[in-house]
Amino acid sequence: MDSDHASRTERHEWEVIIGFLKKIDQHLLGRISRRMINHLSWSGVGEAQELLQSFAAQRRGPADEASENRPTERKVLDVHLDVAGSAFVIAKKHLKPDVILALIQQWIQDDRSGFLVEAVENQGTSLLEISQALERHEDMGIEDKDLSRAIQVGLRVSLVRRFLTDELDYINVARSYVEVRDFYDLVRRVIAPPRSYGKLGGKGAGLFLATRILRGSPEVARELGTIRSPKTWYITSDGVLDFIQYNSLEDIYNWKYLEIEQVRDEYPHIVQVFKNSHFSPEIVKGLSLALDDLEEKPLIVRSSSLLEDRLGSSFSGKYKSLFLANQGTKRERLLALLDAISEVYASIFGPDPIEYRAERGLLDVHEEMGILIQEVVGTRVGKYFFPSFAGVAFSNNEFRWSARIKREDGLLRLVPGLGTRAVDRVGEDYPILVAPGQPGLRVNVTRDEAVRYSPRKMDVINLESGTFETVPIEWIFRECGREFPGLKQLVSQADADSIRQPLFIDHERDADSLVFTFEGLLRQTNFLSRMKTLLNTLREKMGTPVDLEFASDGKDLYLLQCRPQSFTEDASPSPIPLDIAPEKLIFSARNYVSNGRVPDITHIVYVDVEGYLHLPDPVAFKRVGRAVARLNKILPKRRFILIGPGRWGSRGDIKLGVSVTYSDINNSAMLIEVARKRGNYMPDLSFGTHFFQDLVEASIRYLPLFPDDEHVVFREDFLKKTPEEFRRLAPDFSDVAHVVHVVDVPKAADGLVLRVLANAEAGEAVAFLAPPQRPV
Repeated sequence: MDSDHASRTERHEWEVIIGFLKKIDQHLLGRISRRMINHLSWSGVGEAQELLQSFAAQRRGPADEASENRPTERKVLDVHLDVAGSAFVIAKKHLKPDVILALIQQWIQDDRSGFLVEAVENQGTSLLEISQALERHEDMGIEDKDLSRAIQVGLRVSLVRRFLTDELDYINVARSYVEVRDFYDLVRRVIAPPRSYGKLGGKGAGLFLATRILRGSPEVARELGTIRSPKTWYITSDGVLDFIQYNSLEDIYNWKYLEIEQVRDEYPHIVQVFKNSHFSPEIVKGLSLALDDLEEKPLIVRSSSLLEDRLGSSFSGKYKSLFLANQGTKRERLLALLDAISEVYASIFGPDPIEYRAERGLLDVHEEMGILIQEVVGTRVGKYFFPSFAGVAFSNNEFRWSARIKREDGLLRLVPGLGTRAVDRVGEDYPILVAPGQPGLRVNVTRDEAVRYSPRKMDVINLESGTFETVPIEWIFRECGREFPGLKQLVSQADADSIRQPLFIDHERDADSLVFTFEGLLRQTNFLSRMKTLLNTLREKMGTPVDLEFASDGKDLYLLQCRPQSFTEDASPSPIPLDIAPEKLIFSARNYVSNGRVPDITHIVYVDVEGYLHLPDPVAFKRVGRAVARLNKILPKRRFILIGPGRWGSRGDIKLGVSVTYSDINNSAMLIEVARKRGNYMPDLSFGTHFFQDLVEASIRYLPLFPDDEHVVFREDFLKKTPEEFRRLAPDFSDVAHVVHVVDVPKAADGLVLRVLANAEAGEAVAFLAPPQRPV
């Protein structure tokens, strides 16, 4: 009896609502009625389909073709009310009362969200106005689940477009994982100029989407565990435009059209101009609030350009990222933050990003840069602040050190401390490389290799001096090893004959024998399986291989960045001819060979290893880099290769590699790094660094050469055959002509060209003289 009464009461509840709307809001009733008719029609209810026709235009004459172009008859509201009554009569026949009630309640909630829909769809609405609409939406307690699917998706897509990106590939993924509530907290941490229409930029958008995908992937939640992301504040991409206009620097917009040498020469002045400029009061106020929220935790100020972190144009390392200790008074912290942001803004106008944009047809695209202000992941250890470890991870392994490693096995590049040494090439140190899909296949196998090629330094933030520093790991072990989170999992102990994981660490006595190998982390924890799951999940759901940055404070794992991984099509192995005449073979390689071919090379630029090592001073070393840059501009594009000592483009000891940046080598077809034992040069397996990503994106092949290996060929006499060629091409660099050599191959080899073939499966690469396959 009671249940029958309750059923009758519930059955009439929707009718009460409809009656109420007839009296107080006939417009809302009309909108709900239309949706009910549509719902019934789509459900195949014939009566509703007939009723839907009553909304069709009444023809004014014979049903001829021309009538389709006549205006539709305007109908008065009463007609719609009549139709509304009919709609719910039909609904009562075909739907259960609780279904009708649920639909009406959902559509009313949709209508309540109408102001937010209008705000995000109106392109004239500023981000401030959208933020206010979102705040109102949150206060009304409207959840995504309360809205119809169409309104949910529409709001998600519109919010993504307004705050993040217009890229369709991104939007198609984001609409399945991003919710309206995700923007409630986001807008509270966005700093923008008045009437801003900017976006958060590539880095901000990438990390935002990745964290939502992981949240929306319950099938891997157990295996993945908790992946955190650092607290982040954002300056919108038009903040840089506000900065330029506020300081009357508009002439900088055409800077990108200058000759690259002029850009390079004058860029340091641009940096100082920006650092001596000011920010608008609205931006300063926003940054002051950000510092209150972030407190006195170390920060990193990161670029987030609208152009970066896209497939094929990642802009890896092209713009500045700067660490701040964030210590001292509020005024001191604010001034340091403003100074760092201005320097990051100035990096838009540096030679490398301008050359990079020009090469990809992006020079004429309007450039804006957002800013991310992130907490640095880590803990205080003595006077230093740093994460226990950090690194980069890639879905695709583009540079395999074993034929058993497949491309899809991926790669991790691990370092202790700040992750800068994982993404930068450093001249005097090594990261730990691991393929998550083949964890047992290590680069370094023997005890001597594990010790020699282990990280020996760490990047840290000195909280007392407020500076970013590089320190030897022995210092850390001795000064504050006991406070180092998770150290036992990260190090091994090397004695005269073996290397093993320590049972106990005496931090002072053992400091010189401890070596970072990450063996405990890799073998005794689920770290590798988590990283493999992380890479696979993001690759599958984003529809592209990914490039991640991560860090750990010794307790939690943090995702710092996620972007599409730049990659080349996996080149097939090139068959190595067996009948190459010895006099035609110029060099060969047997270590760390990847597949590919580089045909019809007409010029070779060779930096003599011995000559480079004995240059007298840093100025001379830099002159060699400038000479290479000059040749990069005048030699035929993709028809020349670079051969020289050590780690090109690394930071650190300039003796250990030619001092160049991307814009100095971007026209070459191949970079070959020479490792001679007596010069202590050893090419870094640099995949994962920003420098190597540049090579991959530009399809510049890479090969290390070990001339002291008795099984390889290295014809240095041929590389030095035409000393006059360099003087002819670059007469103003005659002071380094004994170090830099240029070979005009057809001139030196009776019309032949150089051909390079590489076969990873055979572990062999050869460069030999051959007839040209195309006109020289």
